[in-house]
Parts: sequence; structure tokens; C-alpha cells
Amino acid sequence: MRDYLILFAQTHETFRKLELEALAELEQVSVDMSDHSEESPLLVVSLESEDAAIRLTRRAILVRSVFEVWGCGATLEELHEDMRRRTQDEWPKYKQESFRFDIISFQGSRTSSEQRQIMESFDFLDFQGPIRMRDAKHTFTVVEEYVPIPSADLSKSHHALAKMWFGRHIADGQRDIIAKYDLKKRHYIGTTSFDAELALVSSNIGLAAPGKLVYDPFAGTGSFLVGAAHFGATVIGSDIDGRQIRGKPKRNITTNFKQYNISAHLLDTFVCDFTHCPLRPSLLLDAIICDPPYGVREGLKVLGSRNKGRYADGQPTVLENGDFSHLRADYIPPKKPYHFDALLDDLVVFAAEHLVDRGRLCCWMPTANDKDEETGIPTHPELVLIGNCIQEFNKWSRRLLTYVRTPRGELPTAPVERRTYNEQFRDKYFRGFAKPTT
Repeated sequence: MRDYLILFAQTHETFRKLELEALAELEQVSVDMSDHSEESPLLVVSLESEDAAIRLTRRAILVRSVFEVWGCGATLEELHEDMRRRTQDEWPKYKQESFRFDIISFQGSRTSSEQRQIMESFDFLDFQGPIRMRDAKHTFTVVEEYVPIPSADLSKSHHALAKMWFGRHIADGQRDIIAKYDLKKRHYIGTTSFDAELALVSSNIGLAAPGKLVYDPFAGTGSFLVGAAHFGATVIGSDIDGRQIRGKPKRNITTNFKQYNISAHLLDTFVCDFTHCPLRPSLLLDAIICDPPYGVREGLKVLGSRNKGRYADGQPTVLENGDFSHLRADYIPPKKPYHFDALLDDLVVFAAEHLVDRGRLCCWMPTANDKDEETGIPTHPELVLIGNCIQEFNKWSRRLLTYVRTPRGELPTAPVERRTYNEQFRDKYFRGFAKPTT
């Protein structure tokens, strides 16, 4: 076992640990992340080999880089001493190789002169290979972490050096692909197209991979389908709005897949009401990754009629020129209101029925930033909630809820408790999340 330093991106802090744990499961890498803190982008883990470090982070979206730790200390002198104790026997292997030095500081900075002095302090390594700022075979990095210190002057921030690491750069995550899938560059998007970075993160957390079947029942313009397909999964999507599924002849979900050269991973898309999903019960899915409609822009609806009298024993009775109206080519099926909490309850039931054992449901849920923000999280006796990551906005947030389907037979089947709320998210949204007046 050897220590490796993981440098996370300084964004989406609550998602980092869950994404890396998912990748550890996918790559079958044993890793202890108990020391992870959302306050710091640095994490030291013990791994079996350099190959394990590469496999763990090579498709991570929220990981910038990983380094093989050669030493650490609270001061430069302690760092040098620790390096001699840990890795002195390995230095000769890199003596004639091309190399470069780099310095990364978190919550602190160094002047160019200070950086140069730090680099020169490692002359005891006796590296004699050529220094190359580009295409060097090895990059040796000093990583510094500063912490805030109390100050009487609240208008000024003061930070002190807490720890330093010296390491050999091993690999980078896949943050470079965020720009590739940027919605601004995508041929076909809509008002509900999901942020590319978090769509990719959701796909990692959902364990999308070659040989996996991933379904999005609220596909829209296919953001999660594209993210899962990037990682090699076979994807299928549906939506109640046929306009988004069909798009236009030269701008639709299919053309997005062609744009990224991942068409082979798109199994199909179809139009359906999620509450009447045509997927047969025997079809088992490896993951369900979705962003259910919140019903903010317009009230959430499903197929059905508010007027029960228009139907008798489930049979349509509306006739036009002697023919049933639902058989006409221009027929538009009626819709009735559908509450978001009911949708989430139906979603967990659907997931329990259609996920393979240990399959994952990753769904996004909006919440108000108040004391009761977590009371509306749906539950199911055969699904275990393993992740509750939050993306905060001004007065509201959205959460990525991640469930794992327990192996069938391990838990007794129990009835699902339907949840009730005094207020709906949509009502709070349009009130500006202010308390209702009495």
C-alpha cells in the first residue's frame, strides 16, 4: 500500500466523495475515504498500486489530479526530512528522466521568487535529466494547504500554511470533457437541458459503463442519455412531451449522439407517460438516471381526464363523425394534474420493480432552503439511500438522491408510505420562498 494525494476540483463539494466511491466500486478498487472533508479539495488515500490510482480517477469529473506522495510536512524542512525517510531509494530511477516542477496552493499563494526558492530546495534529489516545461516525462508537484487564522480585522483574511506535500503526478481526471459536452456547443438543447458537468457526474454515480443499460424516463433533450453513453452504457429514454423527443429533422437527440460519435450507445427513445410506462416488468435496468419535471414553468401533468364522466369502465366514449376520437391522427390525449411528490413516490416504486439487484436510481429533487428541506425525500423498503448531494442556488436547492436496489429476497416487502405535504415546491417557488401570509 502507498499514499496518494487526490486533488479535487473546487466545485460541487458534496458530490466528490460519492462520485469517487462509485468509481471505486466500478473499478473494484479498495479505498478508505473517511478522512474526506468538504472543506478541503485535498485527500490522502492508501492504494495498492499506481494502476489502482489511475483506474480510480481516470473517468472522475470532480478530480483534477492524483499524485504519488513522496513526503509531507508542516514546513519545508519537515517535508524534506519525510521525503528522505520515505522514498530516498527511489530517486535514482528518475535521475536521467526529463522532468518539471510545479506548485499548487490552496487558499494561499507564493510569489515567483518564493516558488523558485522552493523548487531549488529539492536539489538534493540530484535529478540530472533535462527540464522540460512541456511534455516532460515526470511532473513533480509541491501541494500546499493554507488555513484561515483568527484576525481582529474582519475586513482582511489571513491564512497560514498548514501542510505541504511533494508528489509525482500520476494522472488527471476527465475534467477536460466538460468543455466537449458544454450545452453552448451542443446542437440540440431545450429549456430543461441539464448542465453537462453534473450530468456526467450523475452518470458516474449511477455506475454507467459498457454492458450497462441506463434509462431516463424524463429524457427531454437527452442530457443524461448523452452523459451515460459517454461512459459506454447503452441508453434508452422516454418523455411525455413528444416534441422534445422528436425535435426537428436536423436537430434532435439522435443528432446529438452523432455529434459526439456515440450513436452506437443509443438504443431508442419513445414518447410515454411515466405513470403508464410500456416497459415490460421483466426488463431489468442497471441504472435509472433522471431529473423529474418540477412543474415550475407549468403545472405537472400526466395522461388522463379530470372529467371521469367522459369515460365509462375505462373505455373512451368521445366520438367524432362516428369514430372514436383517440383513433384519429390529430388526437391529443387529455391530461390531468399530477403532484411532484406523487411522481417521486411512483419513481421509487418503478425503480424497485425494474432495477437489477444493486442497480442504482439517481434522481434530482428540488428543495427549499428551510428547516424542512429533507422531510420530502421518498423512501422504499427495497431501496437504500446512499447519497444526498446538494447543489445550492439562492433560495432553493436541488438534490441528487442516489438509491441502491437491495438484492431481492434480502428484505421483506413492505407497503410504500405515500407522503403528504402542506405546501408544494412550485407554490414556494412562485412565492419567492417567503412564508405564507395568514
